[in-house]
Amino acid sequence: MPQPRAPHRIAVVAPSPVSMFNLAIPEMLFGKVEVAGRPGYEVVICAAEPGPVPTSGGLDLYVRHGLDAVRGADTVLVAGTGEPFEPESRIVTAVRDAAGAGKRIASLCTGAFQLAEAGLLQGRRATTYWAHAEELRRRYPHVDLRGDVLYVQDGPYLTSSGYAAGIDLCLHIIRTDYGAAVANEVARRALVAPVRPGGQTQFTQTPLPPERGNACADTRGWAMRNLDKPLTLTDLARHAGVSVRTLTRRFHAESGVSPLQWLLHQRIERAKELLETTALPMDQVARACGLGTADSLRGHLVRRTGLTPSGYRAQFSRLATAGAAGTEAAGVTSSVA
Repeated sequence: MPQPRAPHRIAVVAPSPVSMFNLAIPEMLFGKVEVAGRPGYEVVICAAEPGPVPTSGGLDLYVRHGLDAVRGADTVLVAGTGEPFEPESRIVTAVRDAAGAGKRIASLCTGAFQLAEAGLLQGRRATTYWAHAEELRRRYPHVDLRGDVLYVQDGPYLTSSGYAAGIDLCLHIIRTDYGAAVANEVARRALVAPVRPGGQTQFTQTPLPPERGNACADTRGWAMRNLDKPLTLTDLARHAGVSVRTLTRRFHAESGVSPLQWLLHQRIERAKELLETTALPMDQVARACGLGTADSLRGHLVRRTGLTPSGYRAQFSRLATAGAAGTEAAGVTSSVA
């Protein structure tokens, strides 16, 4: 009988003055991952100098661990800082050494400046908080900066833009490590949106309504529960109790994409989850996620992932470790072991 997998070790590096929100995101999400009843991750927060670390909010946080924690980690995640343009030399060295040892390296918000200073992003796609994108481009012209997206992965290096985009990056990491079902369950438990595509915009041009992110929340939840149905813009607007035009405007302000783009993304994510966790035939997968036919499923999945449904299942199926999964066509709720 195979032995349970050891927790994936993540060292979260806190530059000074660190963003408290950036430090809270990994604990909130990685700490909720359970696989076969065991923690999926072990998270350690560390700093260049153990002890009190100033935050960008004016408080001090006591960090027990120094950068030795980086050497024992599988993934190194550098948090953002209120002084993004002054990378800390000890952190830069630790990150560079970790990359040389083959570890996965990620950054939240302005943590990308530390990765760029370490030379890890040269010739690679990366992003950072939109307000500092031009400065990163000026200082590190050889970085292929994508200044208007939520997060980017280029090989073993991942970068995210500001604030809530760090949630998206962490969910992407969880999905990569443990699959769509686990990532979506973590999102549900943390009361955050499911995994969003990294190419989604950072909302730098569209003013947000005062209730940012909440006006269409009930309709998004309703749509997620009814992905197997042929939902239209009119259906979504009727549920929200507004006109199609108002729904489209509010939806784009909150999510950065149109309602139908968001809906298609969720359908594809559901299809991935079913391919990973069930043995359903392709036509049943297509119907369960609202994509209609196996041909439609194939076309969308190839465009999104470069893999056919059968190829995706062969590469990412969790059935070998999860056991028999549920096969309810309208909404599989099986968990990954």
